[in-house]
Amino acid sequence: MSSLRVLPLLVNNPLHSSSRSSFSFKRVNCSLNVPKLPRVSFSPSSRRSLVEDLDKFTTEKSPLGEKHHDLYNSTNSKAIIQLYAILEAVADRIEMHNNVGEQRVNWNTLLLNSINMLTLAASTMAGVAGSYDGASVLALKLSSALLFSAATGMLLATNKIQPSQLAEEQRNAARLFKQLQTQIQTEIAIGNPSEGDVRDAIEKVLALDKAYPLPLLGGAMLEKFPAKFEAARWWPESRLSSNDKDKIMEIKNNNNNGWNVELEEEMREVIEVLKRRDMEDYDRLGNIALKINKGFAVSAPLLTGIAALGSVFSGDGLVPALAGALATVVNAFEHGGQVGMVFEMYRTCGGFFQLLEETIEAAIEEKDLDKRENGELFEMKMALQLGRSVSQLRELATKSASCRSEGREIHEFASKLF
Repeated sequence: MSSLRVLPLLVNNPLHSSSRSSFSFKRVNCSLNVPKLPRVSFSPSSRRSLVEDLDKFTTEKSPLGEKHHDLYNSTNSKAIIQLYAILEAVADRIEMHNNVGEQRVNWNTLLLNSINMLTLAASTMAGVAGSYDGASVLALKLSSALLFSAATGMLLATNKIQPSQLAEEQRNAARLFKQLQTQIQTEIAIGNPSEGDVRDAIEKVLALDKAYPLPLLGGAMLEKFPAKFEAARWWPESRLSSNDKDKIMEIKNNNNNGWNVELEEEMREVIEVLKRRDMEDYDRLGNIALKINKGFAVSAPLLTGIAALGSVFSGDGLVPALAGALATVVNAFEHGGQVGMVFEMYRTCGGFFQLLEETIEAAIEEKDLDKRENGELFEMKMALQLGRSVSQLRELATKSASCRSEGREIHEFASKLF
């Protein structure tokens, strides 16, 4: 029990002004009930138990700490750290190719518009100069010749580098590096990577760098007008030793890592359809796109060169005006239609089919079934990459075998994506 002494407040009232000097004190009693707390004593054994519980909680409830502990105490920690380092390099490659790709898209737009404006302005000057005589006509002719000459030089440089094709190369490179990034992340997530996985990842990065170079100078740029259409290649050579190919393998129909004779025959039929239909078709289309692009690349600067000479030596202005107009049309078709990009798209599609062919052949030629990818998983991945279901892929293989036995050509393509 505790007592509090309270001093009353004096009210400012005229009726009590006479008693202002008198004070009265009142005693206010209040009680505070505080519960009694139990006495806690820490013995040495209880302290050890508390520390053990905290350590157990940290190990079980902190996945970051557990992963950190496992990372540096597992036998494959070196491979994991190396794969993370490769991931950083791959992420940087993706950013670089995206940035350079945007830059080259801008190149294509700016160069196309600039060259067309130069040729149209020069054609107009040449046409006007052919209608009048005098000192001003000479100035128009010289200005027209100068603009045509500048357009010719810009066309030669633009047709040499093919900005639309360069932009498509960077888009493909960024997509393939993202694909590689996902593959490496999957290997780390599944766990137990080896030094062979690290070596394969490095070889894939270097193969992509070679297939889609960033610089334009020093001979690093890809040939934009090759003698013959060739599919792009962005993967390393498969490493199958001759000893593996010479081994004799017996495939049974039960528990052979998902592989059996029927699945191998199915994969061989898929390869045949890829070769006879998809790859041949894209090879034909790629050669057509290459010839069209070559024709445009030669004719546009040739027309502007003729127009430049005609502006100086032609009297009526018909030749430079007509040649300049034709050059504008050709340039619009070539770079506005992005023929170089179409050619690069055919190269990439051809490389995709070639990669599928080599992947299937490498899997079939591997005689150690345990080293192969699981057969059911492999079949599903091949079907998805061709835009089919597993049942559709099997139907395609059956139809191909039937057509080959009857001596007929199959009219269906293996891929439904491209």
